[in-house]
Amino acid sequence: MQKNPTALITGASSGIGLELARLHAEAGGNLVIVARNESRLHALRDELEEKDQISVTVLAMDLTSPSAPRELHEAVRADGLEIDYLINNAGFGGQGKFHERDWDEDRAMIQLNIVTLTELCRLFLPDFVARDRGRILNVSSTASLPPGGPLQAVYFATKSYVTAFSLGIAGELQDTDVTVTTLLPAATDTGFASSAGMAKAKLFQNAASARSVAEDGYQGMLAGKRKVVSGLNPMMKAMMLALPFVPEKLALNQIRKMQELPAQ
Repeated sequence: MQKNPTALITGASSGIGLELARLHAEAGGNLVIVARNESRLHALRDELEEKDQISVTVLAMDLTSPSAPRELHEAVRADGLEIDYLINNAGFGGQGKFHERDWDEDRAMIQLNIVTLTELCRLFLPDFVARDRGRILNVSSTASLPPGGPLQAVYFATKSYVTAFSLGIAGELQDTDVTVTTLLPAATDTGFASSAGMAKAKLFQNAASARSVAEDGYQGMLAGKRKVVSGLNPMMKAMMLALPFVPEKLALNQIRKMQELPAQ
């Protein structure tokens, strides 16, 4: 890997993506940061270029748009940038019963969490393979591990896809120097809980810090690990260890309780 690799990070304006950008800049790497919030991206660019003396390219776009992945790839090429690390962090969830939730929101969730991530891998991976050099970090979730997620059915399903897809392509690339790492954060202190309407749910009590999860993911990516689980507190670790042995109905009931909002 070259001395100053360039990382493209989606969802870089807040949470884990923001901390991943800071970590990469601290390591001396250049950045392409992508999100909808242009003002936050510019503020982050100013912060990192001044503090770490690196180069930051800002690309403000809505990654829920079906045309966004190709537009992003074309913009990177037009700027003459060579991407060394592709970090697919952008994603969102939403609480509620599937049949009552807004379908446009769930469709956008599927587009961003699954289609955009997959297409960005498809667009950038051929260059990585041709150079026999590159790293991909796909941010999934520990939500991909249980049999399903009542009250977040679509979100859990999208993250199950991300984990399976990422491990699948990692297996295809095992004879190259291109690596794919899947980061599976537990509940993390980011804007996710608020945007998903779940800030008061039991699931987000004692959440991990975005910085600690980003550090685990970034170091795992550099080491070429296939999967990194981060942010589990002792109780959640015990639950995950027991999960394969718990009857499916019981597991689904327990997951639902963790995601229910307290009565008003």
